[in-house]
Amino acid sequence: MTKQESVDFVIKTLNNIYPHIPIPLDHKDPYTLLIAVLMSAQSTDVRVNQITPLLFEVADNPYDMIKLSVEEIRDIIKPVGLSPMKSKGIHGLSKILIEKHDGKVPQSFEALEELPAVGHKTASVVMSQAFGVPAFPVDTHIHRLMYRWNLSSGKNVVQTEKDAKRLFPKELWNDLHLQIIWYGREYSPARGWDLEKDIITKTIGRKSVIKEYYKKKKS
Repeated sequence: MTKQESVDFVIKTLNNIYPHIPIPLDHKDPYTLLIAVLMSAQSTDVRVNQITPLLFEVADNPYDMIKLSVEEIRDIIKPVGLSPMKSKGIHGLSKILIEKHDGKVPQSFEALEELPAVGHKTASVVMSQAFGVPAFPVDTHIHRLMYRWNLSSGKNVVQTEKDAKRLFPKELWNDLHLQIIWYGREYSPARGWDLEKDIITKTIGRKSVIKEYYKKKKS
């Protein structure tokens, strides 16, 4: 297959499997999404979705959040991991949102990435899912699959994002990045991977990856 044929195959297959795309993190507005995404770093969406209701019951907006101490926030979100850093980030960005943005989540990458504990990936998720701005947040699933599908070098997530944006139509980015995440979880995981079920990798995958899969399976 040519590169374009591979891209077209990915789009068609994912649209067939995921015509309706669920949002992984539960939220009700840009602020609760921002907090949920920040909490998801090095944690699972399932765990975050278990903890955010407890936090949002107490504070679901920046004005109520800054009434809590960093320690109080940390006690609530401790199960998601990295709670010392995340609690400081949540408290700090809530204060900045009030002081600089009238309590609202800003609708620009630059302003979001200036907030404590908010990196490019978090900003991209918020811009795409809260505001509908085309973005292609790259998580471990997308990074892994873009390499397996021979659509990126796997060098780093920055390069993977550049390749994804270059290869896929801009109007598809917001849906496609979610579809790839769900596909990675269900059909092409890092562990317990069954290539026979992974139709995309089996069809267009990097030859060395497929060869290594069968080699490990035999051993």
